[in-house]
Amino acid sequence: MQLCFLGATDTVTGSRTLVQQGQTQVLVDCGLFQGDKALRLRNREPFPVPPSALDGVVLTHAHIDHSGLLPLLARQGLRAPVHCTPATADLCGLLLPDSGHLMEEEAAEHQRLGSSRHHPPLPLYTRADAERCLRLLRTVPFDQPWEAAPGWQALFRPAGHLPGAAMLRLEAGPVSVLFSGDLGRPDDLVMKPPAPPPAADYLVLESTYGDREHARTDPLQALAAVVCRTAARGGVLLVPAFAVGRAQALILALHRLARRGDIPRLPVVLDSPMAARATEVCVRHPSHLRPDTSEWLQAAGDVQAVQSAEESEQVRHGRGPRIVIAASGMLTGGRVLHHLRSFAPDERNTILLVGHQAAGTRGADLVQGVDSVKVFGAQVPVRAEVARLAQWSGHADAGQILDWLRGFARAPRRVFINHGEPAAAQALGARIERTLGWACHRPAHGETVALDAC
Repeated sequence: MQLCFLGATDTVTGSRTLVQQGQTQVLVDCGLFQGDKALRLRNREPFPVPPSALDGVVLTHAHIDHSGLLPLLARQGLRAPVHCTPATADLCGLLLPDSGHLMEEEAAEHQRLGSSRHHPPLPLYTRADAERCLRLLRTVPFDQPWEAAPGWQALFRPAGHLPGAAMLRLEAGPVSVLFSGDLGRPDDLVMKPPAPPPAADYLVLESTYGDREHARTDPLQALAAVVCRTAARGGVLLVPAFAVGRAQALILALHRLARRGDIPRLPVVLDSPMAARATEVCVRHPSHLRPDTSEWLQAAGDVQAVQSAEESEQVRHGRGPRIVIAASGMLTGGRVLHHLRSFAPDERNTILLVGHQAAGTRGADLVQGVDSVKVFGAQVPVRAEVARLAQWSGHADAGQILDWLRGFARAPRRVFINHGEPAAAQALGARIERTLGWACHRPAHGETVALDAC
């Protein structure tokens, strides 16, 4: 068996690993690169193998950095089945068409402003491309063996992180490999903890927070403090949030805080039609979640869900303290950019970052304390408070990853560290080698490694 690492090496985006055994080729994850321009340009590079030559694709979960290239590969000839869990299929039905729509909107905005060097600016793919690729999805439940390709045994186990997210065990011939996918946190407000790992000869392991530990402070009280001080200034709290996962956690947390009287009862606006629909998906898959369905419905009732662009504009022109939750979580696109342009220049306001911010994104720039950010071709001054609550991330930290690794019945022969910035991946690999004595390797972009039989 061979692994070819086509993405998520020294970055957290673009997850793609090509698994080859003889003439059979299966792609594990099909993610979009996000962040700085050099990374985004990789999305337009020719795929290393003809998409029509793939025997299968497996998605560990629905986030765009794991699924977002699928519409392009389908347009280029992919016809193989795309295996995923039922909840992942439901979420891809929301996320992928929305991704295509946002790409079309961004291209149109650049055309209107004349802010692109391409004439005319074209989207990577369209909403129609995304809707067509959904026909390839084939669902498989957790903990039931299935075939990823003829003779390839596969197994999904719950990874936490978001509904449907899975770790994947592949076995072809005498060799087995486990892909961790994105590991959730054992103390996540919404998701149940990751399942113990099944035994495997090799492990491909995410390292998003491989160099740090989340603050052990109460995440609800940390959020309450930000809400209260923003309200006291008469400001707007803008929360860029992933439409799937963090948006639902925030809605639930704000409901609990308001019910307890820990925060003032402010208008809560969810300016992401997709996030509203994703909440409905969560309710349809209650076995993945900690809260019961009744609490989900109560929390959703507290929120004003915005649908149209006209309603979104009215939110920006509203008066008084309020909370606005909008996608995308790293400020790479979506309606949140219009809110950022409106709210960032006002020092009464707060921009609250609650998820990982990949290098090269506007979110990462805000974390670094920049004075301005570029939005739709123009520099927007940042005078608003920028707050960050890492304990709201949906990813396990280094200590939690180590705890999960201790669940292996036997040590993998080798651990391949990916899905992390260089410092995080290096730190996690060193800690695993020091603590557990396991051999680790950080693959380079495009590197192919051979997996020997035990």
